[in-house]
Amino acid sequence: MELSVAGKRALVTGASSGLGLHFAELLARSGASVTLAARRKERIARAAESLCSQNLEAESATLDVTSPDSVAALFSRSKPFDIVINNAGITGEGSAMDMKIEQFEDVIATNLAGVFSVAQAAARSMKAHGGSIVNIASILGLRVSGHVSAYAASKAGVIQLTKALALEWARYGIRVNALCPGYIETPINSAFFASDAGTRLVHRIPQRRLGTLEDLNGPLLLLASDASAYMTGSVIAVDGGHLVSGL
Repeated sequence: MELSVAGKRALVTGASSGLGLHFAELLARSGASVTLAARRKERIARAAESLCSQNLEAESATLDVTSPDSVAALFSRSKPFDIVINNAGITGEGSAMDMKIEQFEDVIATNLAGVFSVAQAAARSMKAHGGSIVNIASILGLRVSGHVSAYAASKAGVIQLTKALALEWARYGIRVNALCPGYIETPINSAFFASDAGTRLVHRIPQRRLGTLEDLNGPLLLLASDASAYMTGSVIAVDGGHLVSGL
């Protein structure tokens, strides 16, 4: 079966930049009608307009995944989505010894509770016809690093949440899977990876390189499309072998 999303309606959260914007553009160019959702209203509006100018189907919607009212409002005014990419998230880096509990709670509220809120609303709208929910986790949900305790905990929660929701919702034809990117180069982190510390980190990746946004295209389209019709509760790492590197 082809990795086709043509004719599907897709929602991408956290779509104002980074992975979310890339996923939205990828789905639109692959034939889906895409709703780009994020808190930064002007930025997602410009992104949607750019896609429309290329004769692609896209619209923008303001969304704060930490607000149940915001999530409910989006799903109440939209036709049911066939695909939901649960991507919104924050990093919350910092020493666990010095981190304030409010900072920890903010990360959990966005990265875990926000994922649940969007997935729940999506499932309620998909109950009659099925669909695909892809939660964007991280290899840091499977393996830890320093100064990312809140982020790692939230992403580990996303992975277990993915499996629990997959179990509950399989009877409705709703598939829930998780994509776990490794270290992906973006304009935001390129300076770090050019530094000595960044170079040492890249050297520990078996493929000896960072991932690119394009390296996520195939796995994302697999999970979003009907090509993964018999996959639910799956966790796919895209990390150049980082998870299997020697200790």
